[in-house]
Amino acid sequence: MTRLSFEFFPPRESDGVLKLMNNVVPKLQESKPEFYSVTYGAGGSTREGTFETVASLRSTGFDAAPHLSIGADSEETTVELLQRYQNIGVRRIVALRGDVPSGLGRSLRSANAEALVRLIRKNFGDYFHIEVAAYPEVHPDATNPESDLDYFAAKIAAGADSAITQYFYTPYAYFDFRERCEKRGITAPVYVGIMPITTVDSIVRFSAKAGADVPRWMLKKLESIASDENAVREFGCEVCIRLCEDLMAAGVPGFHFYTLNRWGATRRIVDALRFD
Repeated sequence: MTRLSFEFFPPRESDGVLKLMNNVVPKLQESKPEFYSVTYGAGGSTREGTFETVASLRSTGFDAAPHLSIGADSEETTVELLQRYQNIGVRRIVALRGDVPSGLGRSLRSANAEALVRLIRKNFGDYFHIEVAAYPEVHPDATNPESDLDYFAAKIAAGADSAITQYFYTPYAYFDFRERCEKRGITAPVYVGIMPITTVDSIVRFSAKAGADVPRWMLKKLESIASDENAVREFGCEVCIRLCEDLMAAGVPGFHFYTLNRWGATRRIVDALRFD
């Protein structure tokens, strides 16, 4: 069974959650995702927006997983937020290091995902299913692939149940990561993050920040059709469909789509695939 999940960010507009629930969720729900996740801004900057979005999804009967990072929060504040999520029936958390709030430099890097996983397990036992991040192309702050794998192994050892990858466009990046995990004895499922391509500028900008590689052949093609939005979307969907097909053939456990609060490209890709 191939797991499917979709990611949202908390809408910024006052009626954004309503629009998301009325216009986007119904289209994506037709693909029968296992859950929706909702991102968490640097230093908890979207704390209430994340909670509101998760609560709206839960109240409509959908499984929802909030992203969470310690950031500038105290342990008490983090535990209180987790308790609020428990009170509305949330059973899944995406535990991340998260971005450090602007102006605080790197002083809070010790408040990492491993520490958050341990905090959740200490206070809530096995109540939450904990997802963490994985980086097949290596985290942009990592010294080398092995040290990055050390951090990933520590998150799993701390009690994480599974992981979602940063997006990538080269299947071998995932195969190499999976092989290195197997050699280390890491058996937790690693689900593949997929970023649909809809505009050239956004994918280049996102990828530079995330440390995700855009292969040269792909970038050159995108640059050559950048003025034609329809052509970019169609090519982007074709790239992601082929990527998912290759990964499915290799037995990946599932996919997590970074929807950017849109449904079109994600549905186009998912509809082209045959999920068990």
